[in-house]
Amino acid sequence: QVQLVESGGGLVQAGGSLRLTCVVSGRRVSISRTGWFRQAPGKEREFVAAIGWSSTTDYTDSVKGRFTISRDNAKNTVYLQMSSLKSGDTAVYYCASSSSTALGDPYDYWGQGTQVTVSS
Repeated sequence: QVQLVESGGGLVQAGGSLRLTCVVSGRRVSISRTGWFRQAPGKEREFVAAIGWSSTTDYTDSVKGRFTISRDNAKNTVYLQMSSLKSGDTAVYYCASSSSTALGDPYDYWGQGTQVTVSS
């Protein structure tokens, strides 16, 4: 069974940085696709970033140049480095895994989420 555990969320001032960590078990991150999503209060969950089996990355426009997704294959862990944080980045952040390499295919396993709060 695939399990994902996120950590690293917290309270940060606008302009600050945080690094989220997603530890994956039951599936190798090096040959799967791992993504970060977020859901703000009263809003739908939205895609943030993803990293594929060939280390290709994808970002939503609102975080390009501010967020960086990366992974450590030896630790089977995916990171989301967030910089220049804005109040609009406040949300619960979720890590998700897909065995498919196709960007449009759904994710089949999700973590429990970690809260990120950016104060202005």
